[in-house]
Amino acid sequence: MKTELLDADNPAHVERAGELLKAGELVAVPTETVYGLAADATNPEAVARIFAAKRRPRSHPLIVHLASAEKLPRWAKSVPDWVKRVVEQFWPGPLTLLLEKHASVPDIVTGGLPTIGLRVPDHPVLLGLLKRFDLAVAAPSANLYQRLSPTTAGQVMSSLGGTIAAVLDGGPCTVGTESTILRVHGQTAEILRSGPISAEDLAPYLPFPVTTPQSHDQAVPGNKQVHYRPVADLLIRSSEELLPMLEHPPEGAGFLVHSPELKRFPAENLVAMPEDHRAYRRALYTRLHELDGRVKQIWVERPPDGAEWLDIRDRLSRAASH
Repeated sequence: MKTELLDADNPAHVERAGELLKAGELVAVPTETVYGLAADATNPEAVARIFAAKRRPRSHPLIVHLASAEKLPRWAKSVPDWVKRVVEQFWPGPLTLLLEKHASVPDIVTGGLPTIGLRVPDHPVLLGLLKRFDLAVAAPSANLYQRLSPTTAGQVMSSLGGTIAAVLDGGPCTVGTESTILRVHGQTAEILRSGPISAEDLAPYLPFPVTTPQSHDQAVPGNKQVHYRPVADLLIRSSEELLPMLEHPPEGAGFLVHSPELKRFPAENLVAMPEDHRAYRRALYTRLHELDGRVKQIWVERPPDGAEWLDIRDRLSRAASH
């Protein structure tokens, strides 16, 4: 299969992406978080192609991307009243709500589970596409299962080129890690996957405390112990442990560091990361992709302990070899 590379700035190319999706084909689409591998969520055969292309187990549920919050009743069995204030504040945006699914939702979308992940993405091209074609799309990250998520169209082509119909190039993703997943159940809310929207961000818009379990057995996207992994071994170490390594870098090693005392070393494969957590998040997958093509080991300086770094620590811990 020849994968078409479509330009999101070209209306004819966006139209082509919509036509392919309506025809049951797979199209990688830009979102603010990472690129998603999209299929018409009402078409079980199209959704099945996602699992085949990614080599992803069918038991692992998918997130459905909606054009607006008004579409919720089509996909969720019921929505508590308090959710309205949350979606008014955070949609479009990197927040996925895990709700009881509507009876009409194909089981393949939810991995056979009674719940469904739903969000409205904050990307003008994708939103326009969903509205123009009256679509809802199931769209996990556009990469091979458990590998690094893509934040550029080029990364998608490197991973899935030749196996999907098209990639819609909307430029680099502006957020850079996957959405927060918030489980909604009656008068309770739990963060089951950390993301750009934190418990602190959500607190003013909830009538009760939001919790973040240390562990849980709910199957949600990206919650496997091994995930987001480069081909190279990724190892997380403190700045003190990395200091002697940077003085005499091992052959085939790359480094991802954020501390000023480590950034000063002239190691060939040293990537100096931003100290601000938002900028770090935006750069993380792109920089890991760059190093992954050049080195056998990626040594990552342990991120700070603050709550705002929680999703970054989560992604790196799942990507780490040991």
